[in-house]
Amino acid sequence: MQEIALTNERIDEKTLEQELHKWLGSFTKPLRKVLLLPPDVTRFHSKAGLIVQLLYKALQGEAKVEIMPALGTHIPMSGQERALMFGTEIPDECFLVHDWRNDVVKIGEVPSDFVAKVSGGLVSYPIGVEVNRRLMDPSYDLIVSIGQVVPHEVVGMANYSKNIFVGCGGQDMINKSHFLGAAYGMEKMMGRDNTPVRKVFDYAEEHFLDTIPLQYILTVTTTKGDVTSINGLFVGRDRQLFAAAVQESQRRNLDLLDEPLKKVVVYLDPGEFKTTWLGNKAVYRTRMAIADGGELLILAPGLKQFGEDPQIDQLIRKYGYVGSQRVLALVEEHEDL
Repeated sequence: MQEIALTNERIDEKTLEQELHKWLGSFTKPLRKVLLLPPDVTRFHSKAGLIVQLLYKALQGEAKVEIMPALGTHIPMSGQERALMFGTEIPDECFLVHDWRNDVVKIGEVPSDFVAKVSGGLVSYPIGVEVNRRLMDPSYDLIVSIGQVVPHEVVGMANYSKNIFVGCGGQDMINKSHFLGAAYGMEKMMGRDNTPVRKVFDYAEEHFLDTIPLQYILTVTTTKGDVTSINGLFVGRDRQLFAAAVQESQRRNLDLLDEPLKKVVVYLDPGEFKTTWLGNKAVYRTRMAIADGGELLILAPGLKQFGEDPQIDQLIRKYGYVGSQRVLALVEEHEDL
């Protein structure tokens, strides 16, 4: 089947639709049942919503199309959020909800010695690989993971297999991969490929997803004012497509400064950021650019709670934000952590 690796200052909707049509037309097997895995509204600027609309338009009448936003631990999307991101032409019954606690199956395990090796000995536990049960359903002719490659505090660069193992994953992978990232250190990962967490995802993708009809649609975007443009479109399964998307995102989405900033103000869109779990990106995405003794002001008009999940919210309320070393000690002392 055809792969796509397209970069431009602006990939317009017509070009995007043409490229997706050519890609769909390159499949030799009829597509009768398709599962789309876009991000949720917290990745509104990924253009994944538009891609879902175009794929649904191209496939309807030929295939049964189901759409399961890759929520991870996030709050399920409301009807209003679905309409905002995916339009109003797709029937509600096409949408599925991922339940990271109850709707997953274990498909393998990343061994503890591998985790110890990639983390430099910081952690040495095995990681159970769980995914939503629908991904292993043999009735699907095509499963499409859709999302934006962008610098990320846990994995280095977001998307690709992260959309599967976290967005559509279960407790063990979500919890342990995030803890691995925290233990290794955000400053050593942000904006980089081949981090310890990415190596865990690569191991799981290579060993446990090789039998399913999975394809990736990856975007790189930039926003100027109120206009978000697609600058990169990468479609296929090969890891090198993700590597190419990473390079494009590093070029477009990282701002390298001549000197640290003394004061930074971050505004969190109330439609996207309702919790500190997500809102803390205001810290993660700026901390390496702020001078020692500098100031960060966060405007968060949509903030309602700490965690996206009730149990996580309760844990944050109980233990607070106390720094890496204190958290590592608390983990050893308390069973609920």
